[in-house]
Amino acid sequence: MIEFKLPSLGTDMDKGTLLQWAIRPGDAVKRGQIVAVVDTSKAAVDVESWQEGVVFELLVQPGETIAVGTVLATLLEAGETPETVKPTAPKERSDKAPDVSVTSMPAPPMAVIATSVRRKVSPAARKHAQEHDINIESLAGTGPDGAVTLQDVQKAVELAAQAQATAATGKQAEMRKAIAAAMSRSKREIPHYYLSETVPMRKAQEWLAASNEKRSITERLLMATLQLKAVALALKKYPDMNGFYLNGMHQPSQAIHIGVAISLRQGGLIAPAIHEVAEKSLDQLMRELTDLVRRARAGSLRSSEMSDPTLTVTNLGDQGVDAVYGVIYPPQVALVGFGRIREMPWVTDGALCVMPAMTASLAADHRVSDGHYGALFLAEVRERLQCPEQL
Repeated sequence: MIEFKLPSLGTDMDKGTLLQWAIRPGDAVKRGQIVAVVDTSKAAVDVESWQEGVVFELLVQPGETIAVGTVLATLLEAGETPETVKPTAPKERSDKAPDVSVTSMPAPPMAVIATSVRRKVSPAARKHAQEHDINIESLAGTGPDGAVTLQDVQKAVELAAQAQATAATGKQAEMRKAIAAAMSRSKREIPHYYLSETVPMRKAQEWLAASNEKRSITERLLMATLQLKAVALALKKYPDMNGFYLNGMHQPSQAIHIGVAISLRQGGLIAPAIHEVAEKSLDQLMRELTDLVRRARAGSLRSSEMSDPTLTVTNLGDQGVDAVYGVIYPPQVALVGFGRIREMPWVTDGALCVMPAMTASLAADHRVSDGHYGALFLAEVRERLQCPEQL
C-alpha cells in the first residue's frame, strides 16, 4: 500500500485546501501524473504523483483544508488488490489537522421561485444577466408583479463584484502573511552575506539584438534568458551555491532548477522553478519562461515547480532599479539579483567611454560558503555574459 501525502509546495506552506481530484478509485497512476489541485496561500497548484499504482481510496474530500504531510489517498502496489488490503480506518487519518478543516456552511437564503411560473423579466435585464453570468431565477424582482428589472440585475452584479473583491483581499493578505513568515525565518536562521558586481553588457546586448533580427516577434529572446543560463553555467563550476541547508548540513544538488521570482497581478510574489536550466537552449528557456510566467499569474503551477528550486533569480531591472539585494528562500543557500541595464562611464584600454552595464548581486548563506567563493561565482556569471554566443 502506497500513501500519497500532501507535499510541501514551498517553505512558507504548512497547509493547503484540496480543490479537486483528477483521479478516481481504480485509476492507474503514473509518475509525474497530475492527480489533484491544491490551493496554497499563493496559488492553485497541480499536484503530481511521483509514485505509481492503482488508486484504492481518496481520503480527503474537495473543500477540506489539511496539513502538509496528510495522507490524501492510498494506492495499490503491484500484486495488491482491493480484496487483499484493508480500508484505512478513520483513526488512521488523524494526521489531518482538525483545527483547519473546512466546515460546510449552509447556503445563504434566497428567494425560491416556482419553476412552473414564468418569471417576468425585462429584455434589458435578461441580456445584462446573461452578460454577467447572473442566474435570473435567484433574483427577487422589485418591478410590477415581481418583475426582475435591469436595476435588480445590476445590484446582483455589484454584490458579486464586492464578494470577489473581498475574497481577493483576503487571499492577498494571506499571501503577504506567508511571505512575511518565510522571509522572517530566512533572516532569523540564515547568516546572509551580500556581494555585488558591475557587469558590462554591450556584448550581450549586441548579440541579442543581432540574434533577434533573425527571429519572428513571437520567437525573440529576452535578456532574462541569457541571465538565467549564465547563472546556471556558473553553478556548474561553483556547486556550493546550488542546493539546500537541511538538518544542520549542506545538501548540494546535482540538478540545477532555478526559481524565477514572478510578481503576481493581484499582488505578492512567487518563485517557481525552471528545471535543468544548464542543459537547455536559450530558445527552450524562453518558451519555458514565458509559459511559467503565464501559468503563475493564471494560478496554474505544478507541484514540482514549487517544491524543488535549488537557487532563485530575481530581476527587477524592468522596474527601473539599479540593484536588488534579495532575501534567500530557505532551505536554498543563495539568491542572485539583477538590476536594470544603464549607461555609465567606463574605461576600456585606457580610454573613457560609455558602457551599458548592470549590477548583479548575490545573497549567500555563510554556513555554506564565504565571500571569496561567492565573489568567484559572481565573477563567473559576469564572464559568461561576456560570451553570449556560448550560452
